[in-house]
Amino acid sequence: MTTAADPPVASRRGRPGYDQDAVLDVAVAVFNEHGYDATSIAALADRLGLSKSALYHHFDSKEQLLGVALEQALGALEGVLTEPGATEGTATERLAFVLRGAVRVLVERLPYVTLLLRVRGNSAVERSALERRRTFDHAITALVREAQREGSVRADIEASVATRLVFGMVNSIVEWYRPTGPEGADELADDVLAVALDGLRTR
Repeated sequence: MTTAADPPVASRRGRPGYDQDAVLDVAVAVFNEHGYDATSIAALADRLGLSKSALYHHFDSKEQLLGVALEQALGALEGVLTEPGATEGTATERLAFVLRGAVRVLVERLPYVTLLLRVRGNSAVERSALERRRTFDHAITALVREAQREGSVRADIEASVATRLVFGMVNSIVEWYRPTGPEGADELADDVLAVALDGLRTR
C-alpha cells in the first residue's frame, strides 16, 4: 500500500518498476511525441525513471519495442477481417462491419494506431508494417469492388480510390479525437459510416 508521501514507482531508477505493457505504453507515447528515429533508449529510460539496463530487462532493443507496439495496432486491424461480421452477409454489410471495426480499433488503441500511421519505412520492422497495411487496404478494396458488383455501392468511383478516401477520413481521427470527448467508439463509427457509406451507396 502506498501513501501520498511515497515516491512514484517511475522515480526508482535501476529497477524494472513497470511491467512490459506499461513500458510499452510509455514508449509509444514518447515515440509519438518526438518521433521514433529521434528517440533514444536513454530518452526512454529517462522518461520511465529507469536505468537502461532495467529497460533492457523488458525489451532487447528500441526496434523490438517498435515491433511489439506496431503489432498492437496491426494485429487488431487484421483481426477485424477474420471476425464473422467481416466474412458473412452482403459485401456492403461486411464493408460496414470492417469500417466500424477499424474505428473501434483506432479508438481503443489510439496511441498505437497513431504510431502505425507515422511509420515511414526506415527499418525492416517499419517496412514490414507498411506491407501489412497495404495488404489490409487491398482487402478493403476487394470488398468495395464486390459491393460495386452487387450494385449497392457506386461503380463510378474506382474501388482503390474510394478505399483511400474513406480510410483517409478514418485515419484522420488520430489527429483530433480525444477519448474524453462527447463520442465513444460506437458513436464515432456511426458518424463515419453515415458520411462514408451514404456517399458511396447507389441511389
